Amino acid sequence: MKMAIRFSFVLAVVAAVLTGVHSTRACTGIRLTAKDGSVVCARTLEFNENLASTPVVIPRHFNLHGTANSGKAGLTWETKYAATGMNALGQPIIIDGVNEKGLAAGIFYLPGYAKYQTAAEGEESISLGSWELTTWLLTNFATADEVRAALPGVRVTDVPFEGTIFPVHYVVHDAAGKSLVIEYLDGRLSLNDNPIGVITNSPDFGWHLTNLNNYINLTADNAAPEKIDGVTLRQLGQGSGMHGLPGDFTPPSRFVRAVALSRAAFPGDDGEDAVQQAFHILNSFDIPRGTVRGVENDQPSFDHTQWTSACDTKGRVYYFHSDDNRRIRLVDLKEVDLDAKRIQVISRHSAEDSQDLTPAKTDG
Repeated sequence: MKMAIRFSFVLAVVAAVLTGVHSTRACTGIRLTAKDGSVVCARTLEFNENLASTPVVIPRHFNLHGTANSGKAGLTWETKYAATGMNALGQPIIIDGVNEKGLAAGIFYLPGYAKYQTAAEGEESISLGSWELTTWLLTNFATADEVRAALPGVRVTDVPFEGTIFPVHYVVHDAAGKSLVIEYLDGRLSLNDNPIGVITNSPDFGWHLTNLNNYINLTADNAAPEKIDGVTLRQLGQGSGMHGLPGDFTPPSRFVRAVALSRAAFPGDDGEDAVQQAFHILNSFDIPRGTVRGVENDQPSFDHTQWTSACDTKGRVYYFHSDDNRRIRLVDLKEVDLDAKRIQVISRHSAEDSQDLTPAKTDG
């Protein structure tokens, strides 16, 4: 009975935390490098509302436009590179994907910290909504260095997406292994190199790097036996080197866990191996429906993992599985018409299939 009361108390505390002002939208991103140098970046996508994401392919030489927060038209451009990835709510955008040059980019939630730029009068033609930035990056640039050089020339503003202003930050990876975190804090652009290749949510990226200092004791190697006053103490099971690894769903804990697991995992032989390794790692970040709950606008809400993706930046392949079908599916940019005249929308909805291996009955 005491344990039941205590457990109920813990649940009440957790619920109080989760019903705070800001929802986490608990996405987690990692990067792996295979033995042959292939760079694979992967992530989970969590949200409390169904984003109805589906894979799209945006071709080269296609006209796109951004949105200014003044109500006027924003930045317009002709796509230089083709790109593929997931959209959201049926819009002609990519919120996570890879382009034909191996540049990958993704949006991650940053509640309580993201504060976008203001476009002055006359700057509408260089303005983008926060949800349009990854599409612009993927269709225009080939490397993280090119992205770094170009970003000061645009204004990213708080234009609502489907009626809501989403506080986000971004990660960029290229085929050479360079990684960049893009944040807009206090109305100013903040660019950070990301040597560890990991990203989650709030607080800002610099805070997470500092927090890693609390976990320098973690190691993939099991702890060695130790004698104390003639008594030999040994680990009770595998994994003692990772004792203390945080296992909850908060952004700081997921960041630490993602760094520890992605750094400890053996590298795959090539991109395909690294993709499989990435999906295995991110399995431990899956959020089942109902395990993370909150209240938003006086309505119950809960985050859950809607899909998980991996980009092979060398192979130019985008892989994913979803909450309704765990089979890994892919879009290979090498096999797509990159000069198509329209955006290609690819249905991802298919029933989960289970292979029946039950042996047939035999007579006698």
